[in-house]
Amino acid sequence: MNPQKSPKELKRLVITCGGTGGHFFPGLSIAREFKEEGGEVLLFLSGKNADAQADIATLHGIDSVKLTSSPRPNSVTGVYKFTMDTLSGIITGRKQLKKFNPDALLAMGSFTSLPSAIGAMILHIPIFLHDGNARVGKANRLLSRWAKHLCTAFPAVNASHLRCPYSFTGMPVRPELLGSTISKKDAIQSLNMKFGSILDPELPTMLIFGGSQGAEIFNRTFPEAMQESINRQFQVLHLTGHGKFEMVNSTYEKAFFPSLVLPSASEMDLFYQAADVVVSRSGGSTIAELTLFGKFAFLVPYPFAAENHQYDNALYMKSGDAAEIIDNADCTKEKVAKLLDRWLENPEKYREQGAKAKVLSKPRAAADMLQVIRDGLAK
Repeated sequence: MNPQKSPKELKRLVITCGGTGGHFFPGLSIAREFKEEGGEVLLFLSGKNADAQADIATLHGIDSVKLTSSPRPNSVTGVYKFTMDTLSGIITGRKQLKKFNPDALLAMGSFTSLPSAIGAMILHIPIFLHDGNARVGKANRLLSRWAKHLCTAFPAVNASHLRCPYSFTGMPVRPELLGSTISKKDAIQSLNMKFGSILDPELPTMLIFGGSQGAEIFNRTFPEAMQESINRQFQVLHLTGHGKFEMVNSTYEKAFFPSLVLPSASEMDLFYQAADVVVSRSGGSTIAELTLFGKFAFLVPYPFAAENHQYDNALYMKSGDAAEIIDNADCTKEKVAKLLDRWLENPEKYREQGAKAKVLSKPRAAADMLQVIRDGLAK
């Protein structure tokens, strides 16, 4: 009779979360949670943002390793590069995995995680997955054949395509956001002190942002439509994205309403809590933050997102009566002006609807993800 195998504990964890911020920051949040719990963690990073992401990880005391990888190939040249980069990533990843000797590997999605996952399979290291969208991506669907468990940021709309157990744990958000709870008045006063703005806590306030690179619809259509509104009792917070500030700010300088315009901001907790409604894309992290702070959103899904996954994310928030979805092509100046007037006719209604979003929030997502890994190792 063979002795019963002892359950494996989670003491050392590798998280592969390279690529876009939508993969990196949730992975970093899990890493910070695990380190806080006393675990040892190493990040595998790749892609054009790897150096900057490594610097951010270092600020939080998290070690990282940079691997070679490529996005999913879409041409003959792309297939060759993808294959060579993947082989290079497998070799480096396997070497680093042997050196660190983790109890598990957590892949946060995208094809940049493929080399690390293959390296883990070769070394018989258990693989766990997280997907930051309502529609599980192709890379995670592929890796689910070998994974012990997959966790999703939102209820999966294509769960039938998964080949491993799965559960809805939520999208991990930055710890700084989790501990921030102040009034709209205090948030606006903090913004005024920090940025020298003259925002009025009594005015209905709209927050607009379209990602790190900004978006034409948010940076041109919305400001121009606001200039023509007959209702002048509101104010705007606008994060333009890098390289777009001068153009957008020049528009707001002619405005009749108060505004605070910045390229980006690290104090997103203040911006969310200062706002009554939000206009944004519907990436996974954005939806998670909107639900966390209980804000109604006019969501404009990015039309070129893989498999239109931002639309599925937006539907999740709409399901809680906390969002209105606007097609990218429908964002004309005339329609935006009507949207603005509709909001200002009854701003309290939108504040109340936004509060419903909190029911959709998963503030313990990082801790719950780690518990899924522990439970999976114990089996």
